[in-house]
Amino acid sequence: MTDASAPGDAGGFERRARENQAERRANIKTMYDFIICGAGAAGSVIARRLAENPACSVLLIEAGPDDEAESVMDPGLWPTNLSSDRDWGFQAEPNPHLDGRALSMSMGKGLGGGSSVNVMVWARGHRSDWDHFAAETGDASWNYGSVLDIYRRIENWQGRPDPEYRGTTGPVWVQPANDPSPIAAALLNAAEGLGIPRFENPNGQMMEGEGGVAYTDMLVRKGRRHSLYQAYVQPIADRPNLTILTETVVRRILFDGRRATGIEIARAGTISAINASTEVVISTGAINTPKLLMLSGVGDRDELARLGVPVVQHLPGVGRNLQDHVSFGCTWEYREPIPPRNSGSEATLYWKSRPDLTEPDLLFCQVEFPVPSERTAQLGVPAHGWTMFAGLARPHSRGRIRLKSADPNDMPVVDANMLSDPRDMETARACVKLCREIGSGDAFHPFVIGERIPGAGRQVDDAFIRDAAVTYWHQCGTAKMGSDDMSVVDAKLAVHGIIGLRIADGSVLPRVTTGNTQAPCAVVGERGADIMRRQYGLEP
Repeated sequence: MTDASAPGDAGGFERRARENQAERRANIKTMYDFIICGAGAAGSVIARRLAENPACSVLLIEAGPDDEAESVMDPGLWPTNLSSDRDWGFQAEPNPHLDGRALSMSMGKGLGGGSSVNVMVWARGHRSDWDHFAAETGDASWNYGSVLDIYRRIENWQGRPDPEYRGTTGPVWVQPANDPSPIAAALLNAAEGLGIPRFENPNGQMMEGEGGVAYTDMLVRKGRRHSLYQAYVQPIADRPNLTILTETVVRRILFDGRRATGIEIARAGTISAINASTEVVISTGAINTPKLLMLSGVGDRDELARLGVPVVQHLPGVGRNLQDHVSFGCTWEYREPIPPRNSGSEATLYWKSRPDLTEPDLLFCQVEFPVPSERTAQLGVPAHGWTMFAGLARPHSRGRIRLKSADPNDMPVVDANMLSDPRDMETARACVKLCREIGSGDAFHPFVIGERIPGAGRQVDDAFIRDAAVTYWHQCGTAKMGSDDMSVVDAKLAVHGIIGLRIADGSVLPRVTTGNTQAPCAVVGERGADIMRRQYGLEP
């Protein structure tokens, strides 16, 4: 198999890959065996695994640009991608549970999807997440033990050897934060001071029990972002059976009866159709996936009728069950500036809001610069400081995605509905309380003057929580796996009632995983690819 990292051949491979893809784009076919819509975390995985079989023709379509930008490759520049042409720029509806605030809901747009614009955190989720997915689907292949095997298979782990939990021969380069900031070490020490256990890394034993604290695992290789597109697709971009189209928008899935036959695309100002002889795979993310389904006639029949969209398959769960991690930033001012290192987020903590819990329901990421909301910024943002990005790992609130119209050019309606469930507000109070306790620990005293947001001595009330709430950009759940009336795909990721259409992205997760979502999306891609290769006899 061609490998772009082969010694002495990197330049030659890049030339071959560019020439190959230029030829593929100049000669777009009217039919491919498989069409994958979206080159994000899961779509990149499926494209790679299918294209490993030279007899398969694979078309990978991405709405955004390529990933050849310093803002993508430099780990420290990730915030500059927000609100850029690499961000879909979704805006949630005004939320009465946040005093009418309308949150920005950024989502990656470009090769790599979210894995090319995110904070590069590799977080596998908790054991209970995967066991829950197995129970929801009735398929043990989704349980923790099975998924742990997948993680070992896909990782190229660069930390201390740990063969029980970590793999070293896969395509995904995972490393601990390199030479982390002293402020990251302070977080680990402060958490330990409160009785929270410290672990060697956050992707082994730590996420099988109550949680803990550890340095972050990152997708950074030789100081550069190692997105899932870079890990999976870029090394095989010279293959003649793989076509990669960027800046191409999928407008609709095309059907013959209830069989998906292809897609309608908009590219370079022209609308055209491309057929799939075997399958279409949707990997466009938890906001765009339900939008694309509904535009194509798959969704709640009443919603579709309201907009004049002909119904192909009535699935009332399309667009429902929207979940995200909501966060509340608390900020401390540095005594002297401490420049951010790596991605600027090098330590992570999972813990419990109540002593009786057996699993973490809180998620904390240390950020080495101030991260206020537009409202908490009014409290005064220090020129130099660090933020505890403290959030709910297991939110109970559920939102919804709707169509604004039947025009594919219109943005969907995103009703995030954060903090609508009273249990989330109760957990948020405990979250902010623990956050402040950690930040006031002795371990931070050499580095900080004091708390600035919400402010030392200030009594935190629900108004502050509503003002501080922002998203972790971990949207998922809007086309969930399962067999109940609100599920959209089965355990094999096939859309209920449809032939030749599969979904593989964060939208299929029945609930948001405990932690950042790119690693679980990679597993969804691997599971989907395994299922498809077995179904169609496509060994590499």
